[in-house]
Amino acid sequence: MSDAPVNVSKKRFIAGAVCPACSAMDSIKMWDEDGVPHRECVGCGYVDTLNAQGQSVPKELGTRVSAAPAKPADTKVQAVQFFPNPKLKKPTE
Repeated sequence: MSDAPVNVSKKRFIAGAVCPACSAMDSIKMWDEDGVPHRECVGCGYVDTLNAQGQSVPKELGTRVSAAPAKPADTKVQAVQFFPNPKLKKPTE
């Protein structure tokens, strides 16, 4: 295996850029890694890679197989018992 050096440019903030994840303005920094543009939000930590047209490139296309597993149900469930209000009882004849 060769340890080829990675050419990384200086990270710079982009004025007026809005984060696609948290919608924060002026929190996006961009840099190039071997000629491939990357961006990161310093507010929420969102990171992605851009193509030549400036569009976001997904890391992996979502499928049924690669989708994140569903979260298990909340186990902190308590039973609740309602008691009838004695003042609302109908009079018995």
